[in-house]
Amino acid sequence: MSQDAPNEPPVFDPDMLLATLAHRRSLGLSRLKPDPVYRHLIERMLEAANWAPSHEDTEPWRFTVFSGEGRNALFELFLEAQRSNDPGKEIDPEGARKRAFAAPVWISLGMVPKLNEDGTLLMTVEEELMAAACAVQNLHLMASASGLAGMWHSKGLSIHPAVAKGLGLEPPARLLGFFFCGWPLTPWGEGERGPISQKVTWFEA
Repeated sequence: MSQDAPNEPPVFDPDMLLATLAHRRSLGLSRLKPDPVYRHLIERMLEAANWAPSHEDTEPWRFTVFSGEGRNALFELFLEAQRSNDPGKEIDPEGARKRAFAAPVWISLGMVPKLNEDGTLLMTVEEELMAAACAVQNLHLMASASGLAGMWHSKGLSIHPAVAKGLGLEPPARLLGFFFCGWPLTPWGEGERGPISQKVTWFEA
């Protein structure tokens, strides 16, 4: 790289990138249309996720996509989770079915750490979790840039041990939740953030 490199024009428009970051929103299930999402858009979201950074190139992120009638498999996972919460109790399946079909697309967010030959972790759990979180952020940004609304859901059935087991994400792997998405039903809305000046301390010469 030449000494003049810092003054060369950037390969991509940094202002456009910043605008894309600021455009991202988290919209819940009730704010999504039932219309299907084109597969190529989902594939592009996953490709964006795959370019996240990871220490020692462990690439621990793992995804399972449920869309269309494939959401029946997600319904079964949710139903099994509800049954395991209260064995012996008769469970009404409609709640689990309604949830599974409440979004056109559900993507499970898994973290599978890389192991050494002796079975120990190559990197710390914290490092692998941070890498997986970066992948989810990339995925969400690409969804938003494509006009899709969605949210990373990380509680309740979305991280239930029975759901994790059904997805093959048993320890040391982790189910970090689901990213659900679809076309927005409501206006996008304005974002709000406190000023960055309140969150940064500078030490300069």
